[in-house]
Amino acid sequence: MHDAIVHPSGARMRWVELPGADPARVYVHGLGATSAPYYAEVAAHPLLPRNRSLLIDLLGFGISDRPRDFAYTLEAHADSLAEALRKAGVAGASMIAHSMGGAVATVLAARHGDLVANLILVDANLDPHPPAPARTGSSGIAAYSEEAFVSQGWKEVRDRVGPHWWSTMRLADLRGLHRTAVSLARGTTPTMRELLQDLSIPRAYLHPEGDAPAAADGLRASGVQVLGIPESGHNIMLDNPEAFARTLTTLLPPDAP
Repeated sequence: MHDAIVHPSGARMRWVELPGADPARVYVHGLGATSAPYYAEVAAHPLLPRNRSLLIDLLGFGISDRPRDFAYTLEAHADSLAEALRKAGVAGASMIAHSMGGAVATVLAARHGDLVANLILVDANLDPHPPAPARTGSSGIAAYSEEAFVSQGWKEVRDRVGPHWWSTMRLADLRGLHRTAVSLARGTTPTMRELLQDLSIPRAYLHPEGDAPAAADGLRASGVQVLGIPESGHNIMLDNPEAFARTLTTLLPPDAP
């Protein structure tokens, strides 16, 4: 396990690292998730060249620390991730980022361009969306006030999301989980979609086959590859790791060793 101090409180961001050559690959999890369980099979897949790979957990999630005085906005997550990557000696990385993590990675690429040379989003959030009571995911969590979620609401969310998602969501700091969900529902200014379309680096958006993102033609027009992965749902890397890894081989830099 590796770590770096990324917050004035001394809070550390931690990651599992697979050794290999640069440029590095950085894998970022979604809301209530953690990177190693979601990405380990793909990151070590025999189809992929053995590049250095960081399976990193954002503050408040998984094995990383949970500072109370951290904002847990998409921008704050992006800046703390940038701090961790710089301390790890990462630059010009390929970012592979799922769901909420894709929103963070998009903000990271817009704010810290030296760190990201290639952005691969996996069924990621691109647009703000209103809180919606009794829903799973960020919109359902954001429908609670912070205090209501911390006191009782998390139990209702636990019962709605099911045992698979809860197995990693239960590791998250409750306040961090709620604040991140609220920020994700609110979105960024400009929106994550606008930030993504304005980037000049290679970009791709992977989605379950038959469930393309909204306004996919606009993404394509801005140079984003929009690719469907067969036999998969939202957790593409878990549902069809073989097809996911095969698709990554077409998107990673051609000069990767």
